[in-house]
Amino acid sequence: MGKPTGFLEYTRELPNKRPVEERVQHYHEFVERYEAEKLTQQGARCMDCGIPFCHNGCPVGNLIPEFNDAVYRQSWKEAYEILSATNNFPEFTGRVCPAPCESSCVLGINQPPVAIEEIEKHIIEVAFDKGLVKPIKVHFRSGKKVAVVGSGPAGLAAAAQLNYAGHTVTVYERDDAPGGLLRYGIPDFKLEKWVVERRIALMEEEGVTFVCNAEVGVNVNLNDLIRNYHAVVLAGGSTIPRDLNIPGRHLKGVHFAMEFLKQQNKRVSDKPVEVEISATGKNVVVIGGGDTGSDCVGTSNRQGATGVTQFELMPKPSATRNEYMPWPTFPILLKTTSSHEEGADRRWAISTKEFIGDANGNLKALKIVDLEWKLTGDGKPAQFVEIAGSEREIPCELALLAMGFLHPQQQGLLNDLGVELDERGNVKATDKNYQTNIQKIFTAGDMRRGQSLVVWAINEGRECAAKVDEFLTPDVFKYK
Repeated sequence: MGKPTGFLEYTRELPNKRPVEERVQHYHEFVERYEAEKLTQQGARCMDCGIPFCHNGCPVGNLIPEFNDAVYRQSWKEAYEILSATNNFPEFTGRVCPAPCESSCVLGINQPPVAIEEIEKHIIEVAFDKGLVKPIKVHFRSGKKVAVVGSGPAGLAAAAQLNYAGHTVTVYERDDAPGGLLRYGIPDFKLEKWVVERRIALMEEEGVTFVCNAEVGVNVNLNDLIRNYHAVVLAGGSTIPRDLNIPGRHLKGVHFAMEFLKQQNKRVSDKPVEVEISATGKNVVVIGGGDTGSDCVGTSNRQGATGVTQFELMPKPSATRNEYMPWPTFPILLKTTSSHEEGADRRWAISTKEFIGDANGNLKALKIVDLEWKLTGDGKPAQFVEIAGSEREIPCELALLAMGFLHPQQQGLLNDLGVELDERGNVKATDKNYQTNIQKIFTAGDMRRGQSLVVWAINEGRECAAKVDEFLTPDVFKYK
C-alpha cells in the first residue's frame, strides 16, 4: 500500500472518453490515458485491507495490491513484472474484462472500488512504451511437441505457457489470422487489432508457430496431428450460437450477432467480406442484453442505423447491490456500456414472438410481447407469463440474435476425434487435469467450461498448460 490515506483523499475517476458524436464516426478506441498524476492517485486508493478479496475475484489471481503499490511509486518495471507473473495478456483484459476483481474490492463496501482494470491496462501500455516488454528467451527445449487448436485467449495462453516450459508449440487457426474472438468477435472500438498483432508478433519471437487457414479435420489431417505431436490442446471456443426458432426466422435481415460483428471487423482490417450485413438506414433490433448485444449496438450506430433497440428477456437489473447480492459476490447489476451511451432504446422483459416479412422475403417488423416475471425467495427471476394485451409490432429491417452460445462446434473435429462431451455439449474434462478421455488430448477455455469471459479463458489456458507439462515431463513432478 503506497499511501495509507489515499482512499480517503481520492475518489474513483476513470479516464476521459472521446465525445459520442466524434467516436461513432470511426472504429478506433476512444478511451484516453490517465494523466500521470491521476494514475498515481488511482493507485493510491488501494487500501491496506488486510485480506485482499480482489485476489479471489480475479480469475487469474492477479496480485492487485502489489501492482497498485508499484504504480503509486511509479516503479513501472516492478509493476509490469508483478502483473505479467499471473496474466499473459493484460492488454486484452485491461480493455474488455468486466472486472470481477472490482466487485470484490474491499473499498467497494462503502465507496466506489479501485479502478483496477484501467490501472492494469496502463501498466502494460506504459511497459510497452518504456521498452520493458521483451521476448522471453527460452533456453531449454524438451524435445516434446504440442499442437494447440484455436488461437483465442485460451489457446494463446496455453501456447505461451507451454513454450516457456520448453516445449515446441504450433497453434492451428482456421481463420486467416490468429486471435479468435479477440480478432473477429470484439469490435475494434473496444480492442484495436494492432494490440492483438503486437502480442502475436511477440509470441512468434519467443518461438511459437502459428498456422492459419488451417481447420483441423478439414484441410489439416487429424491423424497426422495426433501422430506428430506429443500432446494436443483443444481451445476452439464455444461457437454455436443460441437460435430463436420462431415464425419468420428464414427472412432476409435476421442474422446471428457474430456474423454481423465478424464481417465488420474484416471491413476495418480491409479484408474481403463474404456476406454483406449492414445496419445503414435501418431500424435495428438487437435481441440479447449481454456484451455481444452491446457490441452490436455500437457497431450499428457506427454503420448509420436509423435507430437501435436492444431487447432483454430478463427483467431490468438493480442499479445497486441488494440483500441478495452481498459484497464480495459478483452482482448482477444494470450495466450501461459505452455503446449504450452512444444511443439505444433498451427494453427489458420482452419476448419476440415472430419475424414479419414483406412480399420479397425481407424483414420489416417484429411481433413482441411484454413479460411479467415471478421471483424466487432469493430474488432471482424464476418464471414469466406474457402480459395480456401487450402484443404489438415494431418496425425492424435488421434483427441481430445475441443470446449467447450453446457449445463448441461438434461436427467435424470433436466428433471425428471421439472425445466425450458433457451434458451441455462441451468437451468433457475436469479442472483437475484438463484431460479428455483420450490420453494425449487436453482442452481449455470456452470449449470446456462453456461461454465465459476472456479472463477465464486465459486462466483455463494457463492451468491446462501446467497439466500438459506434467503429462509430458512426469518425472520432474514426482516426489523425491
